Amino acid sequence: MATPNDQSVDPKTAAAVAAAEAAGPAAGENVRIDSWIWAVRLVKTRSLGATACRGGHVRVNGERVKPAHSVRVGDEVRLRHEGRERIVVVKRLIRKRVGAPVAAQCYVDNSPPPPPREAVAPIGIRDRGTGRPTKRDRRELERLRDLNARPRER
Repeated sequence: MATPNDQSVDPKTAAAVAAAEAAGPAAGENVRIDSWIWAVRLVKTRSLGATACRGGHVRVNGERVKPAHSVRVGDEVRLRHEGRERIVVVKRLIRKRVGAPVAAQCYVDNSPPPPPREAVAPIGIRDRGTGRPTKRDRRELERLRDLNARPRER
């Protein structure tokens, strides 16, 4: 069955998609959420996916889920990972980890764009070997880190 979307795909990617579908679950079988978010490369390891689920950082259709929760096509998966929230809709179920181009075809990414690199303020890193910070240095570091939120009095 060829669809219009398959014709615009690179032949190598199409072959990889076919291999991923062949390795996917059979009719009536389930795919665990921790395994799926690992397979589509949203997390680096399956154990990180399971830890994220246990920590409440993964939601399927708005509900917190355990690592063994079964995911279905059409489910909305929200994952908070590395200071960013990813919102994806499941298009295809796969069990095994695949390449990035194939993984991108297994979901629709509705995530907000990441903040630009220059928008992230530097945390105030000291050079190695400069010794213990003085009181003035410490206050400047706290001001940079926003730990000392009260305004300075003169």
